[in-house]
Amino acid sequence: MTQKELPADISSTVRRALSEDIGTGDITAELLPDNQNVTAYVVSREQAIICGTARFDGVYHQLDKQILITWDVKDGEQIKPDQQVCTITGSAKTILTGERTALNFLQLLSSTATITREYAAQLAGTQTELLDTRKTLPGLRTAQKYAVVCGGGKNNRMGLYDAVLIKENHIHAAGSITGAIQQLKQLHRNIEVEVESLDELQQAINGGADRILLDNFDNETMRQAVKINNGKATLEASGGITIETIKGIAETGIDYISVGALTKDIRAIDFSLLINK
Repeated sequence: MTQKELPADISSTVRRALSEDIGTGDITAELLPDNQNVTAYVVSREQAIICGTARFDGVYHQLDKQILITWDVKDGEQIKPDQQVCTITGSAKTILTGERTALNFLQLLSSTATITREYAAQLAGTQTELLDTRKTLPGLRTAQKYAVVCGGGKNNRMGLYDAVLIKENHIHAAGSITGAIQQLKQLHRNIEVEVESLDELQQAINGGADRILLDNFDNETMRQAVKINNGKATLEASGGITIETIKGIAETGIDYISVGALTKDIRAIDFSLLINK
């Protein structure tokens, strides 16, 4: 996914989310007249990087194309506590029916973008790039990977279909690191191998791996790995990386750091939707 390129599955994920929440109908909204129009606004309750505006729009446009939404900010921008981010004008019934689903997308994706920005800031002044992983919420991978890009990170492979990563169990099944690389080199150009020791690193280099994932290496061993590799393959660090440890890892000279916490450790950003009286 390129810089802030909107995923193609927005309509389908929005449709599933609305079906999950509304089911056979919003029975509470029956107390409102069909012809009552209102203006509402969404406010952020905390500092964040906003993300998810297209899915927010998609919720209301699938419910009622007459709903008008005007955004004061764009995906990837920083917002402050108590900042108004958008206004919504249209049917009161529709605005209330779509409220929770629309806010769920906004709070989730803003969370991913925000934590990504915090991790990316730790890499300033280094040559290391921040990557995401496949540790995403089921059904929302493209959404979260889009949010990572909005936060200043880069996407690793989208799934099992678009890049090769030979992990521990693949190696056991193939018999050796070299054997696994040789089998897949016949079919694919770029091969990444996960290793757990310097000995396995050397095997991956000898086998012709293009990228090598150093799994749970400490910083000193990582520095040795960078020296042994000497530019033969690109090196990626992963495993238990936190906001406190990421800068030290980058300073070892590693090319990439992949962090599962960007997409799996979610603390929703607090937004409120308020109707003007």
